[in-house]
Amino acid sequence: MDIQSLYSSGKNDKSDSDVENVFQKSHLKKPDWLKIKLGVTDKFTHTKNIVDSHHLHTICSSGRCPNMGECWDRGTATFMIGGEICTRSCKFCNTLTGRPLPLNELEPKNVAQSVKLMKLKHAVITSVDRDDLSDLGANHWVQTIESIRRENPDTTIEILVPDFQGREELIDLVCNSKPDVMSHNMETVSRLTPIVRSAARYDISLKTLNRIAENGVYSKSGIMVGLGETQEEVLLLMDDLIAVGCKSLTIGQYLQPSRKHYPVKEYIHPDIFNYYKEEALRKGFSKVVSGPLVRSSYHADISFSS
Repeated sequence: MDIQSLYSSGKNDKSDSDVENVFQKSHLKKPDWLKIKLGVTDKFTHTKNIVDSHHLHTICSSGRCPNMGECWDRGTATFMIGGEICTRSCKFCNTLTGRPLPLNELEPKNVAQSVKLMKLKHAVITSVDRDDLSDLGANHWVQTIESIRRENPDTTIEILVPDFQGREELIDLVCNSKPDVMSHNMETVSRLTPIVRSAARYDISLKTLNRIAENGVYSKSGIMVGLGETQEEVLLLMDDLIAVGCKSLTIGQYLQPSRKHYPVKEYIHPDIFNYYKEEALRKGFSKVVSGPLVRSSYHADISFSS
């Protein structure tokens, strides 16, 4: 039994021994182009101290991002609000899942102060899913954006939001706080969405991005490849994004966080990432960042200003 058959049969507990066995058998060796050098510099330590002293969470560490060393060394980090426990349990994601703690009322101010201390020209904020809250965390998003603006009036703000279950009034609420970029990740192609994403639906994600664009906010999305998708499916996903007004796209290699997560089906060659970038630009995206180590917030400051 392969992993897709296992999940379609209903056995979707990550701790299940059957899942563990299938993952062990499907493990692939990383190619040379995915090997990175890790190191600790003074700038890295300074960034870490700011994050720790303000009791903040970052997707860099919780998501085990391969670029954390590079980004923190540049003095950049992607802040994660709403706590560190997600109400969803996507099979590609390393973020903790379970029952979240109450929201930290000081978090918006702490994020804003950290942005100021880091002297960020472009701040990137993401969050866990908070399906436990009546507003799904939308008001907390607004408070965070407004706090950053008050403390850092010259800083551009990019946010990576959940789908808010497609509720237009909540999407509108966050859009009205006027972030410079508002992103929602599709993560993968339509066929694989029910297998690797938890609770999220392909059509709801497209609806979320469409509503962002309708509000006049610059919209962005990101996907992973190497999950078993075909090139044709990736190109179709691009068409779907263009149709809902998405302007910017990131494409990166899926990396399995642990043996209990969904396995890597294929390591995509850098030439294919270049092909995807060329096709995406041809289809009408204004900005495309595509490469094995790319993540949705990777070099977001450079991409936004270019």
